Amino acid sequence: MRRRLIPVNVVIAALLFILLSLEPDQTKPPAAVMERGKTVYTKECLTCHQADGLGVQRMNPPLAKTEWVLGPKARLIKIVVNGLTDPIEIDGDTFHNPMPPHPHLTDQQVADVLTYVRNSFGNKASAVTIREVKKVRAEKKS
Repeated sequence: MRRRLIPVNVVIAALLFILLSLEPDQTKPPAAVMERGKTVYTKECLTCHQADGLGVQRMNPPLAKTEWVLGPKARLIKIVVNGLTDPIEIDGDTFHNPMPPHPHLTDQQVADVLTYVRNSFGNKASAVTIREVKKVRAEKKS
């Protein structure tokens, strides 16, 4: 009986496929990021947006399952860093309270709190990175 050898490239390809399929879920942020984000949220955001992220009717907008939170990250970063004075509409409701700018937050804190918000209150979205925050801040300066 003759033995057949499996070509090396087939073995390597199979191993790579197995290893890549074992990679952890990239959409779930690390627990440390979520904890840091929750700390910032509690200190900076909770008063207006509430513990449940549902805000205050006609005053402070909800953060739960809205396009403002789940949509473009750059827009959300700009709101946190620069504030927002214009009323916004969400699901037919208009919210009038201005959001103050938070330029005192570090890039890490902004990334963490927005990652927390984008993955809390029933939300599930990609993490905000320090690089993305730095880019938005740099655009403001130019």
